[in-house]
Amino acid sequence: MALVVLCFAQLMITLDTTIVNVALPAIQDDLHFSDANLTWIVNAFLVTFGGFMLLAGRLGDLLGRRRVFIVGLVIFTVASALCGFAPDQGVLVGARLLQGVGAALQGAAILAIIATEFPKPDERARAMSAYVFVAVAGAALGLLVGGVLTEGISWRWIFLVNLPIGVATIIVGRMLIPADIGIGLDQGLDWIGSVLVTLAVMVGVFAVVGAADHGWGSAWVLGSGALALILAAAFLATEARVANPVMPMRILRLRGLMGASAVRALIATGLFAIFFLGTLYVENVLGYSAVQTGLAFLPWFLSLGVLSLGVTARLVSRFGPTPIMVAGMLTSIVGMLLFSTAGVGTDYFPTIGLANFAVGTGVGLAMMPLLTIAMGDVPPSDRGLASGLITVAHQVGGALGLAVLSTLATTHTRSLISEGHPALSAQVDGYHLAFLLAAGGLAIGIVVAVLALGRAGSATPAASQGDVVSDSR
Repeated sequence: MALVVLCFAQLMITLDTTIVNVALPAIQDDLHFSDANLTWIVNAFLVTFGGFMLLAGRLGDLLGRRRVFIVGLVIFTVASALCGFAPDQGVLVGARLLQGVGAALQGAAILAIIATEFPKPDERARAMSAYVFVAVAGAALGLLVGGVLTEGISWRWIFLVNLPIGVATIIVGRMLIPADIGIGLDQGLDWIGSVLVTLAVMVGVFAVVGAADHGWGSAWVLGSGALALILAAAFLATEARVANPVMPMRILRLRGLMGASAVRALIATGLFAIFFLGTLYVENVLGYSAVQTGLAFLPWFLSLGVLSLGVTARLVSRFGPTPIMVAGMLTSIVGMLLFSTAGVGTDYFPTIGLANFAVGTGVGLAMMPLLTIAMGDVPPSDRGLASGLITVAHQVGGALGLAVLSTLATTHTRSLISEGHPALSAQVDGYHLAFLLAAGGLAIGIVVAVLALGRAGSATPAASQGDVVSDSR
């Protein structure tokens, strides 16, 4: 039952990453956003969500994960109400910033709570499967729910729907999620490091999301990127000399965690490309409505739903996490290659339907063993930070990858148009390039997984069993 609560909390975060995109035109008409300002409805959430994730994870270790989780839920729910009732642009963007903070606090604690409360390998595998289903399939659900709410009622309900879910999750979460005691603030909190890492990630995300409007070579992007690197360097220097760092350097020596974070960033790039560029393709090229677009991604639910029932967990138990993860990424590559063949008049079946099914199946096979490896060698005292780290890799890595792919796709499209190609076919060719590059990124992820995670993956069950002793102590 506690896992159900955690999954509902994750569902709110996941829905929020895609549900808003469907409603952007309606929000623009109602609140009179310009095209340039409209992107900040999405970007404001990403900046604070990514920026506060590492700090939120460490606060969970220090103060108790359930406490941080509940506080995050409260902030997210209140911010959702502010978004739903926003009278103007400023209130909506400000509320989205606050919503990102709440999402970071609750999101950073979820994986850590799962890793702690499900110490046995088979139990943890099933719990991770449920988490992956909600975390990934929820994004496809967001497209469908966003279309239904926006077309059927009002765009405001894409935010207001979080209120009953959030209140119920807060109440039931306090009842069902076991209370835990953090390692404490006896040596004080590393406030300097906390501020530096939060600013570094926020400025870095700020640079990435600004690239779409200003260009990668602009003063905006280069200046923000340079500032993010300076802040990151100052953060690492601070962590090396303080007594109680917000990010102990030992976390960087965990091979499974660091390798899994790199692989997850590459997988996230492919996922973001399919969801965002794939959505643009079916809406702008094939002419799908918002509801039809949501229905087009339903194969994700079918494949992920079946795998989350224990199929992936049993496969991992029999063959080990790394082989199943590699098989999953190969399957997703097949789906992305199918997407790269879809043209101006392509029917939904078989190409697009099978492509969605393959990508969903691949993610369902890859994500659970990946997360199991990531959290398998993390000491209990650092699980909140580790949860935040791998979530940052997903969100920030995916956002960076999508920004790069979108830029390359747009540049390729403009080049073809300047050569005299029809605008619609040039746009499709741009999407094709992005999908091919996303598939290439997954291929690199396979290499990283084999080289960096092969030995870590084989050690995961033993590490997980050892956690029982550590937690009981």
